[in-house]
Amino acid sequence: MGTDAKPMAEHVQRWWREGQAPDGDVIVFGDGQLSVMRFWTTECWSRAEEVLRATEWTARHWLDVDMVMASCRYAGYRAYGGESAAHGSIGRVALTRDDRQRTLEWLAVCSESNPFAEVALDDACLTAVSTNRQVWTFPRDAPQKVEISRVAGRDR
Repeated sequence: MGTDAKPMAEHVQRWWREGQAPDGDVIVFGDGQLSVMRFWTTECWSRAEEVLRATEWTARHWLDVDMVMASCRYAGYRAYGGESAAHGSIGRVALTRDDRQRTLEWLAVCSESNPFAEVALDDACLTAVSTNRQVWTFPRDAPQKVEISRVAGRDR
């Protein structure tokens, strides 16, 4: 028996409009899919890895992710960077269509990234800079393949 992803997509879009996201290191896609991620960051290196992809899922804990610290528009899309009020280390980045509904393409939440205070968007990537000077480069069509690096040339 096949499953219909449409109900999950409708739930995800509603949660997004209500400023809610699952708690954890995840990427939530506008079509209802969820990627569970593992992020490692140290002073010297960083790594991101997709652990699991789900088409149907339930979250036990939810975060408010409506605090926006940065946004930008590009070619009919909008990038958002911000945080969750639940804890100061939680950052979030989102890519939406620049329409009245702010239709979600994807939302990344990281429990240890710190808030994202800068965002930039181009044809290929959404780039976000966290308050702890990490640059997260998300391929627009595959955000689970994010690359994390340090901001070059900035002093503490």
